[in-house]
Amino acid sequence: MAQSLEGKTAYITGAARGIGKATALELAREGVHVGLLARTESTLEKVSEEARSLGVKASVAVADISDIEQVEKAISKLENELGPTDILINNAGIGTYGSFLEIDPEDWKRTFEVNVFGTYHVTRAVLPQLIKKNRGDIINISSSSGLKGTAKSTAYSGSKFAVQGMTEALMQEVRKNNIRVMTLNPSLVATELTFGEELDAADKEKYMQPEDLAEHMVSQLKLHPRIFIKQSLQWATNPF
Repeated sequence: MAQSLEGKTAYITGAARGIGKATALELAREGVHVGLLARTESTLEKVSEEARSLGVKASVAVADISDIEQVEKAISKLENELGPTDILINNAGIGTYGSFLEIDPEDWKRTFEVNVFGTYHVTRAVLPQLIKKNRGDIINISSSSGLKGTAKSTAYSGSKFAVQGMTEALMQEVRKNNIRVMTLNPSLVATELTFGEELDAADKEKYMQPEDLAEHMVSQLKLHPRIFIKQSLQWATNPF
């Protein structure tokens, strides 16, 4: 039997737009209080207002997840305002593309600082809350590029492969604490991260939408606590 999410709390990174925003609002519709974390306060506040209009509490915290001190302060703020979380959605990330020799070394490094170390920093700050409760859920947004490398995605694919490995290892480590750790691996999603402003409205509709992934995550979180899907891969039906 599916479990209710009503009354739970979720922290979501990259919550100002795209997948993070869609997930925050979908969880709010289920009665989940949401802690929203991103780098831009003004856009976070708009999402928090939408969430509150759905009848839940919402709190915002500004941080660059590549900076562990900023993350620890942000998570402390969310905990003080909402209480310890039940759900963590590690969504924030960046994409860096180009041939191996074209990508600037600093851009390569920054990709790992955000996608890998950012996920680590946030999880490290939140995990003690879940261990203390002896239950909880962590969903890391990876990518189909984290399962199969493609030309001109060495930095991005490398970072997402690292997220896959970290998630798999942590999943095995905290199962004894009744904590489910999962990855989502979407292919192309119609977000600014993927396409910028290149797509018109008609073409955008051909691709997966952030709301599609939000609905999928909610369905996974509703599964009975005795079961979870440790890794799932999402594709658009026919975007071409």
